[in-house]
Amino acid sequence: MTETILFLAHTDADARLPQAALEALGTAIDLTASIPGAVLHAGLVGAKVHAAASAIAGAGCVRVLGVSGDAFAQARYATDAAATEAICRASGATLVVAPATSRWMRVLPGVASRLGGRTDTHATAVAGNSQGVSITRWYYRQRMEASLRRTHRPWTVLTDPGCREPWAGTPGSVQVEDVPVASTEAHQRTQVTGFDAPPADQQTIRPDAALLFVAGAGWTKPQADGQTHAAEAERLILEFLRHTQASLGGTKSLVDLSGEGHAVLAFMSHLNQVGQTGSTPRHAMGLATCCHGEEPHAVGWRFVNERRAVNLDPNCGWAKGKADIVYVADAFEVMRSVNALLSQ
Repeated sequence: MTETILFLAHTDADARLPQAALEALGTAIDLTASIPGAVLHAGLVGAKVHAAASAIAGAGCVRVLGVSGDAFAQARYATDAAATEAICRASGATLVVAPATSRWMRVLPGVASRLGGRTDTHATAVAGNSQGVSITRWYYRQRMEASLRRTHRPWTVLTDPGCREPWAGTPGSVQVEDVPVASTEAHQRTQVTGFDAPPADQQTIRPDAALLFVAGAGWTKPQADGQTHAAEAERLILEFLRHTQASLGGTKSLVDLSGEGHAVLAFMSHLNQVGQTGSTPRHAMGLATCCHGEEPHAVGWRFVNERRAVNLDPNCGWAKGKADIVYVADAFEVMRSVNALLSQ
């Protein structure tokens, strides 16, 4: 069976494709090249899509289909579903490859159902050959890896960000086929009235940051003088984040402390949790501090490329194969010195 592969993406507020979309595009290009006779189409949704289409002109797409207009500028199930369904039908796609953004994760499984297709999410790799197509994904908090195949078509696959390098090509000129989609008042009953976000200097979750800084429960425990220094811990960590623009992660033991009546870091929440029931980051570098080598946390950042840790215990879990480099030192003293160097 000849495969028609559709790369499906939405533009961001600047009318550009987000990095996650360029990663998915790279996956779609490789997949097309690996399947004899396969052709690649692109589908774009947003307020304006022509600039994004020009940016991927060198990707080798046979057709570029677009749905644009003010009604499709914001994330909204009704309009996004109508737009993506129309593009999928117009392209005749048998395989849809899309980035697993929050916007697409809400919409595409429902669209696949409308098309009589199937959906798989959180794919970390997609491979194909003359025998068929398979995807790779992880289960049980990244403890088990599975390879899945489907013969049912159409098949929609959403790829997790950070699993490969984004596609990079030369912009050019490309003809966008406008796909008509009716957008009525009923479609637009849901309105985005604004965004509620913390000030830039208080933002601690930065998925695209090069460095992930992970704080463990040791920051709030009694130190060498027998006293806790949660206030100083907060100051040291926030100062480091301001200097480096790193992303902040926390172990489950730390974020759970508030329910146990212990001192906590005021800016730390379950949204920062890494591992176990938390997130699985994919930063280039990671620095764990006062984590004592908790296994669930270590599993949670297994995809971080370069892993270092600061801990007073030379026999902690981080020293037993979980980190590339372990600094046996007091994290408070280390971070005071590091912040002093960064401030210079």
